[in-house]
Amino acid sequence: MIKLNLPDYNFKFKNSENKTLIFDNLRKKYMVLTPEEWVRQNFVAYLIEVKKYPTSLIALEKQLTINNRKKRTDILIFDKNGAHNIIVECKAPHIKITQDTFDQIARYNLKLKANYLVVTNGLAHFYCKMDFERETYVFLPNIPDYN
Repeated sequence: MIKLNLPDYNFKFKNSENKTLIFDNLRKKYMVLTPEEWVRQNFVAYLIEVKKYPTSLIALEKQLTINNRKKRTDILIFDKNGAHNIIVECKAPHIKITQDTFDQIARYNLKLKANYLVVTNGLAHFYCKMDFERETYVFLPNIPDYN
């Protein structure tokens, strides 16, 4: 897999039926190693190791319904009170992050009302803080640490 713009982490891999799998510590199972999954696993490791978010507050592929259609957030982080705090949308490294990507996560946030939005392809990361009063978001250099 491609080197990402994140620290290096030690992952467990295995092969099964001609596919490479990566162990997901949160879901406690091996997942097919797609480019998007590579970004997700690295970003989750970053959230836990660098930003110090507890694993108990991180959910992966959380389902939600928007306009009677089932969608999934890539990473959803809750605050200490169980409210939605951060939504992370992961794209494969070769996918360029566009306005459409932000529109996708913004649609999710109409329902979830998270305080922060993150869009990453592992190479470029965009961090936003929601301004619910003005119905917009403000770009940040990074997301806050857990504490």
